[in-house]
Amino acid sequence: MSAIDDLPPLRDIIREHSLSARKSLGQNFLLDLNLTARIARAAGPLEDSTVIEVGPGPGGLTRALLALGAKRVIAVERDERALAALDYIVKRYPGRVEIVHGDAQRFDPRPLLDGGKAKIVANLPYNIATQLLVDWLSIEPWPPWYDMMVLMFQREVAERIVAHQDEEAYGRLAVLANWRAETKILFDISPAAFVPQPKVTSSVVRLIPRAAPEVCDRRMLEQVAAAAFGQRRKMLRQSLKSLSVDPARLAAAAHIDATRRAETIPVTGFVAMARELADIRSTK
Repeated sequence: MSAIDDLPPLRDIIREHSLSARKSLGQNFLLDLNLTARIARAAGPLEDSTVIEVGPGPGGLTRALLALGAKRVIAVERDERALAALDYIVKRYPGRVEIVHGDAQRFDPRPLLDGGKAKIVANLPYNIATQLLVDWLSIEPWPPWYDMMVLMFQREVAERIVAHQDEEAYGRLAVLANWRAETKILFDISPAAFVPQPKVTSSVVRLIPRAAPEVCDRRMLEQVAAAAFGQRRKMLRQSLKSLSVDPARLAAAAHIDATRRAETIPVTGFVAMARELADIRSTK
């Protein structure tokens, strides 16, 4: 018996279904049910929650979410081999879990949510983790259909998500993430907890969407951040030239000196420059 339910150990499930992790799918299975329960608790309370999970694999996190009271789990799995392995969870928790066979990057859960909110909780496949996060942070209109994300990333990616100005990891991803959400690294997970073992430490990150981020056009914000960090060692007066506008005008709108570099500019500064860029382009 496992630590959280009366279902078979995950290693037995993997062996029974020959569910070896595939590098091409970014799979690293987390088999310690105490750790999956810790991730699930980080998204709590779960009793009235619908949870979207991406890449459940053999179902360790799925089981933890259900055992800790999630009202409903919608698990999106691309790997057809895992579907049969997850069927034992469906039978154990009838009416509370739905397995969707599909690509998470093309999956829109809103038709399944009946107008309600969900939480996204996942040990994301490494090869699509960052792009999935960007997609979820780029949802329009805002606020989105989820009210919390608890996600696992490689530690390096996690640091890029939560970084602030003057930190080495600060860049385009941090600007987008911290403009639209409150971000925090909750805890790390050792490579030894996974099968196969990755070469890096993983981190669990919580993101809570801001109900009312500072007003600006997301596309303009992304363009300003891309230009500034695309040449991050150069001053803004040089790096922002790629936008085909006067960099000094953008910097002045944010009350910053155009001789500063991208990593020294707070999110509010990028938002102000994005608003100015939108104004300039709307008059052309």
